[in-house]
Amino acid sequence: MWIQKQIYLRAHARGFHLITNEIVRQLPELGNFKIGIVHIFLQHTSAALTLNENADPTVRQDFEDYFNQVAPENAPYYRHTNEGSDDLPAHLKSSLLGNSLTIPIINGQLNMGTWQGIYLCEHRNQGGSRQLVITVNGE
Repeated sequence: MWIQKQIYLRAHARGFHLITNEIVRQLPELGNFKIGIVHIFLQHTSAALTLNENADPTVRQDFEDYFNQVAPENAPYYRHTNEGSDDLPAHLKSSLLGNSLTIPIINGQLNMGTWQGIYLCEHRNQGGSRQLVITVNGE
């Protein structure tokens, strides 16, 4: 069985945000799968997805601080600056982290580790709402 749907995430402030519950809430069809795979694709180039620590919020701040060092704003060698000082760094961070995740399903639930959560990595100061395409395959 295959399901594909688009879901929308509310606008988030710049930073790393746990969105696991938001995805599961908008994907009630997940309960119909005993075994399978869910693929989550973010349709944006200035945000990203990653799977990481879901308990300690300091991890999310450390991620933000680290990526701001890796891709700082206002670097003198940037050419793509028409949309603001956060735009090109957002694209770089998105490319480093990626825009999709694949997670196994077991008994109608995402089969993630105890301390794993899905993050929306919002790299823009004013990113707005974000869209995900969710594809589920299984039985």
